[in-house]
Amino acid sequence: MTSTFDSRNHSDKSASRLYGLRAGALMDEDLAAIDEDLDQHFDGEQYDRTERAALRRVAGLSTELQDVTEVEYRQLRLERVVLVGVWTDGTADEAENSLAELAALAETAGSVVLDGVIQRRDKPDAATYIGSGKAQELRDIVAATGADTVVCDGELTPGQLIHLEDVVKVKVVDRTALILDIFAQHAKSREGKAQVSLAQMQYMLPRLRGWGQSLSRQMGGGGSGSAGGGMATRGPGETKIETDRRRIREKMAKLRKEIAEMKKGRDTKRQERKRHQVPSVAIAGYTNAGKSSLLNRLTGAGVLVENALFATLDPTVRRAQTPSGRIYTLADTVGFVRHLPHHLVEAFRSTMEEVADADLILHVVDGSHPEPETQLAAVREVIVSVEAQDVPEIVVINKADAADPLVLQRLLRREPHAIVVSARTGQGMAELLQLIDDELPRPAIEVQALVPYTRGDLVSRVHAEGELLDTEHTGDGTLLRAKVSAELAAELERFAVVAQG
Repeated sequence: MTSTFDSRNHSDKSASRLYGLRAGALMDEDLAAIDEDLDQHFDGEQYDRTERAALRRVAGLSTELQDVTEVEYRQLRLERVVLVGVWTDGTADEAENSLAELAALAETAGSVVLDGVIQRRDKPDAATYIGSGKAQELRDIVAATGADTVVCDGELTPGQLIHLEDVVKVKVVDRTALILDIFAQHAKSREGKAQVSLAQMQYMLPRLRGWGQSLSRQMGGGGSGSAGGGMATRGPGETKIETDRRRIREKMAKLRKEIAEMKKGRDTKRQERKRHQVPSVAIAGYTNAGKSSLLNRLTGAGVLVENALFATLDPTVRRAQTPSGRIYTLADTVGFVRHLPHHLVEAFRSTMEEVADADLILHVVDGSHPEPETQLAAVREVIVSVEAQDVPEIVVINKADAADPLVLQRLLRREPHAIVVSARTGQGMAELLQLIDDELPRPAIEVQALVPYTRGDLVSRVHAEGELLDTEHTGDGTLLRAKVSAELAAELERFAVVAQG
């Protein structure tokens, strides 16, 4: 409890966060009776009871800058936060990686991470998340570091938020609220802002709490002989907090209606693409896995690329072409994260339908991450939740230039339909484009037609929507053999010629 947190320059914080985590998490008093074998299984080493019950700091999370000249660009004073995690299952490395991810989220939201602690428990405390004794220790850490916010690595109940705030005497934020805050900062389009607002209100509604005037009655009290407000003001009334809840519900209903209207426009565009038989590819993956970089590399789209979590919230759809000349659309979607708040999944459902309606999913995973398998599992949970599990998938292992070759080999063994690329250097892009060409659905009907030169529009549609097998320019028109959709085959039927045996 006397050790201090490492400070370092901003430039090496990411590498330290991923690879510099060394301190283990220790068991709470509640688990003291578990036998030594289980202690060994969970902790990896033995401690006496006093140590086992302690909060343990996780090194390497601090993003505080020492040189004042480095923070001159900061217009506002950033929040100074302490991170708290409860480790209930898995290994110590997984718990520390989860807290490192929370540090990245806090940093993306604009905070400075001062300290981070993990506690080993079989389940979070129902009252204060970490237990009353550990909450007192956390209060001392907050006071010693000068933090103004505590961020918990989990979704806290309204009661846990209130009780923990009462003890530590500073603002307490959980993982869900932090992710919602990042989404609110990054939403740019009208639809994105509406979706984030809806998710925030769904989260906020059960957590409204009032003090003083918030709990007083509006238009209440006063019998017929009282000196109250007179007519139309008597009765039980409504507290201000009840009024707030009612107004939030009304606003949520309005937002749902607006999102439904915007969804119609998105559906219309999607149906238009399907009508023209343009195959669609959706890029999905963990946040900061390099999805936007991959889209830019494949299409030259010029989409914003940042080394930050949830840099992309508004889906971008771009036209692309396979090596054989087939046209398809490529859609960049919002990044996923483990324990993605269900409010967000629901609010962004219309956006995520780009994945469900795609003909092919490019599932991008960060090959340089310490736990790429965990990222794959988290994304697939969301893919299932939007009913896209039956869409064909190519696992694109990105950032090959920064990844451990042994990790890449391990992923390739686990994922048979995978390819290793680097969106930054261009490694593997030609192979990926060919794989997309092979995997996209192909038109089923083969036709041979002599199309007059006056109907160049039909030839253009064959190039764009079908698969051209052979072409020849004759005196009477363009003689072509191609595979096309049923709709286009019907239009070419009157120009059909019998194939010469």
